[in-house]
Amino acid sequence: MFKQASWDEPVVFNLGRKGRRGHLPPKTENEVTQTVDDISKLLPTNMRRKNPPMLPELSEVEAVRHFVRLSEMNYGVDSGLYPLGSCTMKYSPKINEQLAALPLLGTLNPYQEESTIQGILEILYKLERWLAEITGIHEVCLHPAAGAHGELLGALIMRAYYKQKGEGEKRTEIIVPDSAHGTNPASAAMAGFNVVVVPSDDEGCVSLGALKAAVSEKTAGLMLTNPNTLGLFEKNIDEIARTIHAAGGLLYYDGANLNPLLCKARPGDMGFDIVHVNIHKTFSTPHGGGGPGAGPVGVSKELTQFLPVPRVTFDGKNYHLNYDRPNSIGKIRGFYGNTAVLLRAYAYILSLGREGLAEVAEVSVLNANYLMKKLKGIKGLELPYNGARPRKHECVISAKPLKTETGVSALNIAKRLLDYGFHSPTIYFPLIVEEAMMIEPTETFEKEELDRFAETMKRICAEAYATPDTVLKAPHNTAIGRLDEVKASHPKTMTLSWRMHQKKIKQKP
Repeated sequence: MFKQASWDEPVVFNLGRKGRRGHLPPKTENEVTQTVDDISKLLPTNMRRKNPPMLPELSEVEAVRHFVRLSEMNYGVDSGLYPLGSCTMKYSPKINEQLAALPLLGTLNPYQEESTIQGILEILYKLERWLAEITGIHEVCLHPAAGAHGELLGALIMRAYYKQKGEGEKRTEIIVPDSAHGTNPASAAMAGFNVVVVPSDDEGCVSLGALKAAVSEKTAGLMLTNPNTLGLFEKNIDEIARTIHAAGGLLYYDGANLNPLLCKARPGDMGFDIVHVNIHKTFSTPHGGGGPGAGPVGVSKELTQFLPVPRVTFDGKNYHLNYDRPNSIGKIRGFYGNTAVLLRAYAYILSLGREGLAEVAEVSVLNANYLMKKLKGIKGLELPYNGARPRKHECVISAKPLKTETGVSALNIAKRLLDYGFHSPTIYFPLIVEEAMMIEPTETFEKEELDRFAETMKRICAEAYATPDTVLKAPHNTAIGRLDEVKASHPKTMTLSWRMHQKKIKQKP
């Protein structure tokens, strides 16, 4: 069982002593520079800081020990199961990491002439075509930096489309289900649309009656995740698409949950007009800590004219960066996308092929349903929304019975899991499930690891009934004890840099 190391490790600024160095700086004309102050003198006068930068002064061995100790206090996908539902965290093959770290890639510059970057342009072009085939869409743009960024692009494309049709003033509403990712309504609102929320039915899918009542001449589109955040495939997807299209609207696919569909079903074939893909979830590259990520967006043939520039094109001999797109919305970000992440995805798809991607879908669904069956039989837990219906890549378990009977909540379970060497699943999402625990095992974890997780969940629930304080006061065995989430997230208490920390010290009475 994985256990965190528990070092009394200070921040790096509290290590070392003034004058220590791990690297000998370059010589000046008459001296050997030895300190931070001396190094700053190598810079042109107009580029020097008024005060020397606050940098720690450590020897190499001090720096290595510090970061090794921090790594041993941490938990990642290489440590064990990382069951974050809808934020898919799967093992990333090390060959992908090696390719993304090739020295030649690190020397590429986006300002280079396109004749000198034919290799990377070829990779980006081919990846676009592969993603278009996988999603069943006409053309893909790799620029967005993440899924939410892709959502914003999709909403902006909707605006451009209706403006061209002369309906920009009329099409003011985007519909989202109540089970949607929170970024969906946020992205729609940022693009200037009003958000209309439709409820789920008793089986956890979009209520057709409510959807039809919400659709009007104001409808610009529907943003939908399929399978949805409960892990359920929208059984009425054909009728949903017909309803939106009949009203003149567009159907947008949130690709956070693409994992179970690989080479099995395609959003484009379901009627979706715009599709975003969370590269960092489905195609390798774990994205903990807020990045890195990539959220390519694909569109139907009618909408390709609005994609951001530049587009990578191929004339049969050479690859080009095409800015000549008069109806493009412009740029969604600088340059051509998060290339290191995209390269990992290219390697992932190339190494697996069609058969391998299909197996990814099969095993991810198998693992999710296996774990669901084991968890829903544990006292204190229940499976909401038609427990007899299979899920896809993830499932949502509710700890509501446990909370009612013992006072132990989903948050407490999440804290206690840390004591047993597991990362917590996503909790309290989707919002339509009380005491939700959203669990996605992915295809990269073996049966024994899933069994160990299920047995640990059973043990924690048993502790809740027998000695609830054990769970309520968890974690007990981690490097850092129980945190005050509200205090840690409050702007007045957050300290995101050493400079902020120093400023707060000076402000104390």
